[in-house]
Amino acid sequence: MNEKLTDLFEYTYHFNNEMIKVITENLPRIEEKTISLINHTLNAQQIWNSRILNEKTFDGWQINVFEDLNKINQQNFQKSIKIVNQFNLDQKIQYQNSKGTKFENTVFEMLFQAINHSTYHRGQINSQLKQTGINPILTDYIFYKR
Repeated sequence: MNEKLTDLFEYTYHFNNEMIKVITENLPRIEEKTISLINHTLNAQQIWNSRILNEKTFDGWQINVFEDLNKINQQNFQKSIKIVNQFNLDQKIQYQNSKGTKFENTVFEMLFQAINHSTYHRGQINSQLKQTGINPILTDYIFYKR
């Protein structure tokens, strides 16, 4: 299971980088919503990692310094891999959401949420890119594996 999660985080890291790259290359044409979505995509992974590691979390919709996005993506990837390698995936973690509501999930569930959530928002970013006349990126997992 650890190898499969590592592979999924490598996929996530790769296509987050590709999204940041296409946004950077087209920055004058990029809408605020797209900037918000790429930040939220990275912030959410940081939040899930931090909940597991009991660290300070980002705000889900904070806008980071654009030049820091690649660094944030790299840090997210490294922390996610650290969690995969050092935690029991069945371990339950108690945490609070941004509204203060308490929940409990397994490490696996939290990590999979981070992966799935980023895939969802990369799809939204692609839709935004297409609407502004920028070719979307093929981000399907199967294309990544070919």
